[in-house]
Amino acid sequence: MARVALVLGSGGARGYAHLGAVDELRSRGHQVVAVSGTSMGALVGGLVATGKDREFADWATTLTGRRVLRLADPTWAGGGAATAERLMAHLEEMLGDTLIEDLPVPYTAVATDLAARREVWFQRGPLLPAIRASIAIPGLFTPAVVDGRILVDGGLLNPLPLDPTAAAAADFTVAVSLQGPRAPHEPSSPARGFSVRRAEWAADLRRRFRRSEAASVDDLVEDVPLGAVEAPAESASEVDVRPDVRTSEVVSLSFDAMQSLITRYRLAALPPDVLVTVPLGAARTLDFHRAEELIELGRQLTRQALDDAER
Repeated sequence: MARVALVLGSGGARGYAHLGAVDELRSRGHQVVAVSGTSMGALVGGLVATGKDREFADWATTLTGRRVLRLADPTWAGGGAATAERLMAHLEEMLGDTLIEDLPVPYTAVATDLAARREVWFQRGPLLPAIRASIAIPGLFTPAVVDGRILVDGGLLNPLPLDPTAAAAADFTVAVSLQGPRAPHEPSSPARGFSVRRAEWAADLRRRFRRSEAASVDDLVEDVPLGAVEAPAESASEVDVRPDVRTSEVVSLSFDAMQSLITRYRLAALPPDVLVTVPLGAARTLDFHRAEELIELGRQLTRQALDDAER
């Protein structure tokens, strides 16, 4: 049995993979002795620290798209599109008024202070407000106000919080990043392109997002070549130049692009002993109805990463 410091990254619904990663660690007899997390990583990390992660996983696998929408509590006030009050009420039923300092496992939730432009590490105080602050994706979930600070998702500055576990008394560190490339050799260098008329890109974007209701946003965006937009079938005068794209999709894709870059820098500065990488294409940020398959994906990827590290 080994003592493991666990780092859980941000990435919305892909964070269900964290649950599978923890299951795999336990199946090998490893003990989590410290955990830090951002956004969905903070939520799952809090559940791991309280021993409630399996109960949460059982509940999450029952969620449908309609139930996820109700849990989000849509709103158009308070700086976000949803309040997540019903989700937090369910977590309160599971976790109660737990204090972070009373947890059997040292725990850190990372949020971002918008006014101060700095990270906030929650290592003391009530657990639930710390989680709520850490999961507040800008533009999607309303910010949290804690001790006079306006707080949003920790992934804005630290998508993979390795630093809080650096001094943990552990045999090795396992980090689960949810910002892996969609394709095995996805380029990260700048691409050269040429601009097109506004009507052309608006029409092309609309067609691509309407192509198939079943297709994921990731699939649709993936095959858009930079600098090579198809000529529209409609004339420019017939085109409504407002692209038919959901704001939530634009926000989540933008957030993913930013976090992927920051994660690469964080890993270069403080590499973990074992890195589990969940690709961006595994799920969209808001695919919270796909818990079962994402938990299994996390289990498989962690198994592979641990096997590679032991060779």
